[in-house]
Amino acid sequence: MNKRFAITLSVLPLAMCWNELIFRLSTTKIISWPGALFTLLLALCWGFAGYYFCAWSASPKVNRCLRAILLALTAVPYMVEYFVFVKFKTLYDLNTVLNGAGDVAGSFLADVLHMVFSVSGLLHILLFLLPFLAYVLLVRRFDPARQVNLTRALMAAVLLIFCRSVVMLCLLASPTEHARYRQEYSFEMAVPSFGLMTSLRLETQKALFGSGKTFVTEPTALPAIETQPAPETTQTSASQPTQPTDASEPETTEPQEPESTEIDRSPNVLDIDFAALAERSSGTVSQIDAYVAAQVPSDKNEFTGLFAGKNLIFLSAEAFCAEVIDPDRTPTLYRLATKGIQFTDYYQPEIAGTTGGEYHNLFGMLATYGGRSVRKGVDNTNPMLLSRQLTELGYWSIAYHNNSYTYYDRDYTHNHMGFSQGFIGMGNGMEEYVQQTWPESDLEMIEGTVDQYLDHQPFYAYYMTVSGHSNYSTHENMMSSINWEYVQDLEASHPVKAYLAANMELEKAMTALVDRLEQAGIADDTVIVLSADHFPYGLDDDGALGSLPYLSELYGYNVVNYLQRDHNRLILWSGCLEEHDPIVIDSPTSSLDILPTLLNLFGLSWDSRLLPGRDVFSQAEPLVFNTVYDFKTELGTYISRTGVFTPVSEDVTIPEGYVERMKTVVRNKVNYCETTLETDYFAHVFSQEE
Repeated sequence: MNKRFAITLSVLPLAMCWNELIFRLSTTKIISWPGALFTLLLALCWGFAGYYFCAWSASPKVNRCLRAILLALTAVPYMVEYFVFVKFKTLYDLNTVLNGAGDVAGSFLADVLHMVFSVSGLLHILLFLLPFLAYVLLVRRFDPARQVNLTRALMAAVLLIFCRSVVMLCLLASPTEHARYRQEYSFEMAVPSFGLMTSLRLETQKALFGSGKTFVTEPTALPAIETQPAPETTQTSASQPTQPTDASEPETTEPQEPESTEIDRSPNVLDIDFAALAERSSGTVSQIDAYVAAQVPSDKNEFTGLFAGKNLIFLSAEAFCAEVIDPDRTPTLYRLATKGIQFTDYYQPEIAGTTGGEYHNLFGMLATYGGRSVRKGVDNTNPMLLSRQLTELGYWSIAYHNNSYTYYDRDYTHNHMGFSQGFIGMGNGMEEYVQQTWPESDLEMIEGTVDQYLDHQPFYAYYMTVSGHSNYSTHENMMSSINWEYVQDLEASHPVKAYLAANMELEKAMTALVDRLEQAGIADDTVIVLSADHFPYGLDDDGALGSLPYLSELYGYNVVNYLQRDHNRLILWSGCLEEHDPIVIDSPTSSLDILPTLLNLFGLSWDSRLLPGRDVFSQAEPLVFNTVYDFKTELGTYISRTGVFTPVSEDVTIPEGYVERMKTVVRNKVNYCETTLETDYFAHVFSQEE
């Protein structure tokens, strides 16, 4: 290989390696074996493949021009994902970027321009474009850019095949990385392991041909948990209501069961023979049928139908977190969180920001299609949505949002969820009640809309709030500014205080809501549910785990993994609960458990085998998991990036094979969320019922 051809062949591979390095150092900061090796080799593969694109013309001038164009174009995805990470503190898959690009550019144009034209933004644009600039200004004159011939084609092919073969051999030698590349693929884990460009290729492949994921036979359930009693306290079953362990909570006892001679403990199932369906179907749908057929349904229990016929108000609260709740500063939120059903170990997985959180809350599934999950979900059959079930029972139902009604296609998605009165946001009616500020007021939204449904019992009102949105400062956030008096004396940084001040508007809104329910005499007949959409990602400039100083300050510990980042608090309250001792759920619980729990509490028709979450009052095994395959159970926590399972305490004995069994369970549940959305599985299931 002569020196001049070496220049031609090496330009693109070196450029790809450079961009991958800069991107990694600027985002996840994860440089570890073997991910760094895979990323380097795959970047070289992309570069050698790009050589052919820039060497087909007989004119060296054309080939040089093509090479310059390709160098500029390959910098674009790195720049886009970098700014996405800066804004949202997580990597967004292709679906989410394409689904939300127009909305972000429209509603957050000022923020986008600020990021792009900041010193850091301009520096990173320069760094990503450096290969292009270096080629045009320096290297281009030394590039012969000859047309490809057999010899040059073979040399490039040999290098490409060599790098690719090394990657494949290393993948075979590393089961964990091989799983991430195939059956446990997720965009957020793939980027640190294989680089951005390869991850985008895998995303495109998934969009065109499906995920290709299969289910693994789950090992038989293992023996019950073995524990040694602690010196002063007794461990209680976390899957059942218990007394609170937090000394700041009021002392409680088990609630009295409803007076009844016998409690119905039959399985929560529909009359569907999934094994028979599996025999009649084929392909992925048949695999899902077989998987569902093997699931053990959860049983009805003493809480089944507790809220039957009651009104429901459900709020997805923008960037809410457990630390917002304070007995003095937010007495209403504290009341709702402690005098209803208490969830002391709750999580909201971060996937695709707000729209992903809404999908978790409403659909009871992980947002495996990122920002397109809700759109795909409403286009699919889904009769178990509360909005559909309650509307069919005669509920007056409606959805509200105090920001743009078209953002994330809500003008389409929320009008196709089954709400009888549709969806109202800023631009199609909400502006009558809410002033145009940034962010808008949750209090104004509640005060303006509550009377629309109070006289239409039973009702179901869904709110997507916005007052808790970033940025968190008194000069960029109207809610932080108007509520500063509540936090100004706190010993905290300005961003943390501004965040808490912004959420005071939610506290005011909830106070107004509860007051109106009590004035109308229907607080005992109304259920309030409040769950976050995602963690407060707007607090920090950085998004890498371990580099979240303000979030760590808010939480009170250094945030170094996704489960720590995504911990939260669920509110589930009704006035009728306040006359009883609080019900405490201290087992690991996530937003995927909201839908099955509410279906059970409202006594609705559903099949527990069809949802990956659990009714928290049932005998189902507690499990929190996310799309990067981290999980938490009663026994401990598994972090997939490190491959380490940490027992919940030294007193817990982990049964042999437990961690591998749970890894299989989690993999199947993630696959289930993805393949059911991909195949419109519920259309297949419920068409068989008719």
